[in-house]
Amino acid sequence: MNIALWLHRAAVAWPDRPALFSGHDAVSDYAGLERAAREVAGWLKARGVGPGDRVALFMGNAPDYLHALFGIWYAGAVAVPVNAKLHAAEAAWIVGNAGAREVLADAPRIAALGEQGIDATEPGRAAPVVAAAARAPGDLAWLFYTSGTTGRPKGVMITHRMLMVMSLSYLADVDEVSGADATLYAAPMSHGAGLYALVHVLRGARHVCPASGGFDPGEILDLARHHGRLHLFAAPTMVRRLTAHARATGETGEGLRSITYGGGPMYQADILEAVDHFGPIFIQIYGQGEAPMAITALSRGEVADRSHPDWRARLGSVGRAQSAVEVRIADDQGRDLPSGEVGEILVRGDLVMPGYWQDPEASARALVDGWLRTGDLGWMDGAGYVTLQDRAKDMIISGGTNIYPREVEEVLLTHPDVEEVAVVGAPDPDWGEVVVAFVVGNADRAALDAHCRAHIARFKRPKRYVTVESLPKNNYGKVLKTALRERLAEDANE
Repeated sequence: MNIALWLHRAAVAWPDRPALFSGHDAVSDYAGLERAAREVAGWLKARGVGPGDRVALFMGNAPDYLHALFGIWYAGAVAVPVNAKLHAAEAAWIVGNAGAREVLADAPRIAALGEQGIDATEPGRAAPVVAAAARAPGDLAWLFYTSGTTGRPKGVMITHRMLMVMSLSYLADVDEVSGADATLYAAPMSHGAGLYALVHVLRGARHVCPASGGFDPGEILDLARHHGRLHLFAAPTMVRRLTAHARATGETGEGLRSITYGGGPMYQADILEAVDHFGPIFIQIYGQGEAPMAITALSRGEVADRSHPDWRARLGSVGRAQSAVEVRIADDQGRDLPSGEVGEILVRGDLVMPGYWQDPEASARALVDGWLRTGDLGWMDGAGYVTLQDRAKDMIISGGTNIYPREVEEVLLTHPDVEEVAVVGAPDPDWGEVVVAFVVGNADRAALDAHCRAHIARFKRPKRYVTVESLPKNNYGKVLKTALRERLAEDANE
């Protein structure tokens, strides 16, 4: 079944219900939203796009994003949403790897892609298609590019079935949604916020794009008051910033109904402060692109509970397995570990990816006997609560965004004054983690910053450079990043 049928059903059931807003301003009702999607699909078909073709989306958050996303599905094509914060060179690589037949972008990104030799255009309109193209549940719907340990992004294949299971799991395990609710796109629509659009379409809720196109605490609180019953997906750092702003300005969070947080570590002090200020509106989820948004969940009641004997330990967890998956903790041989022992988190279920796009070797490493090896280390208690302990692949999560050290290292090593480099994450109260580069060579910070800006997204740049005479290594020549992290911890304690 084509996931676009959910929009069609909403348009039939509630044609006059308000659907899409830009800030305070109404853009369309559900009939208008569906017609716009069918017109984008008609335009794509006229340009030769057919079922199974990939169409890249390199756009900031705006009403046209939903038009384009559902238009791609109405045409039977595969959406390839690209993080709008990426450097155009990184986006161009994804476009090429996906074999995108069309690239849809907004004006600033059209120009940037053009400098990379990529032809892109804003979403167009034409005579609308009559109906959504027929697709099987196992057909590809979304290619989600997530960086790998090799430094090259990998395309997670997300099917129509996976999107449906994820959305129904939201209703079962995360939150209820009704036509009276509104969802706000403050986080990138190429990621979790966009995935959560589907369940809100299913229930005929309102969709609000901030006029700023991103995360602004004052704007969010204003839109919550204006629209009421507002939902949003937020990284932990966004929750922290929203709480700090509300406390500083005396805002109560009127109109905020639910904030689902995930994508990085949440400090207990931060969520305690947020709940104390806003009340029981917070829900935690844990997922990966490979099992989108639906591995575990910690309900609003559990996040707000202060009466259970184990409430603090549970608040530090990521909750229990969602309804559509099995979760277990295993050793490096794939054998189950007893309660309380740390191992790799494994997941199985209908929302787990079938594999990585055109990468059978990576797929075989990630999927073993039907189980997804998440690469995350954690433990499970006797009641099923999973607590993340560490990341097995040295990934850095800054502001809810995954950053892989190898990507940054490869760029820095192309600078003529850099001999060696090692990148690690350092704890940060605002961002969760920040990128720190240990550099052997004589390049100064300004030169390295300029070099990074020319090659990778700004958010991946190191926040700190440490010049060293040599990097610590083992007998095999491998850099000992544990020693570098220990040095940062010692410096922080001095």
